[in-house]
Amino acid sequence: MVQTIPATEVTLRALKQELGLHQSPNPIFFQEWSETHGVLSEAEQQLLDRVRANFMELMEDPPMLENSVKMVVLAPLLDLAGFYRKPFRVETETSTDIDMEDEGLVIRGRIDVLVLKDRLWLLVIESKRSDFAVTRALPQALAYMLSNPELSQPTFGMITNGNEFLFLKATRQTTAEYANSRLFSLTNPNNELYEVLQILRRLGGEVATSPSRT
Repeated sequence: MVQTIPATEVTLRALKQELGLHQSPNPIFFQEWSETHGVLSEAEQQLLDRVRANFMELMEDPPMLENSVKMVVLAPLLDLAGFYRKPFRVETETSTDIDMEDEGLVIRGRIDVLVLKDRLWLLVIESKRSDFAVTRALPQALAYMLSNPELSQPTFGMITNGNEFLFLKATRQTTAEYANSRLFSLTNPNNELYEVLQILRRLGGEVATSPSRT
């Protein structure tokens, strides 16, 4: 019997103990994120440059996140990746609250979960504090991805807080296994949204022909 762990309570340790989850040591397990991708058009690059510039402008007057993450950064990415059009359908799962303690204060954030055609999950961290790194949502992301009934095929995910982006791949066949990409950030010198968009398109192509849940 498969045990369900609530996303609000899940930790990496719990996933390891209950599901036997382990991080793949095989460098080609998640090669989709590092492969050579299609070239972006000049117009697409200009739009992504504007998205990054808008984000950097908002960074000058914190707190800036809340819904700004989705409006300023995520919405243009999903549009350019083609995720607002068939065969994809954006679904919103129940939000998950996350807390952290800083000098005796409990700081609350929220993880909004978007599902794109069952095998592609996006987790968006919203908080007034930049302290919520994307790695804080890693256990919740893997819990959602490993609950997917289509795990005879790989499931992919992306976590973002508007600044950082981390891609994931998980399978649950004989064992539960996952791997992650390197961390992309808008504060790095080059505009890493170029690579983020290319990877999103690559992963979208992987799942575009898979059957949807009924």
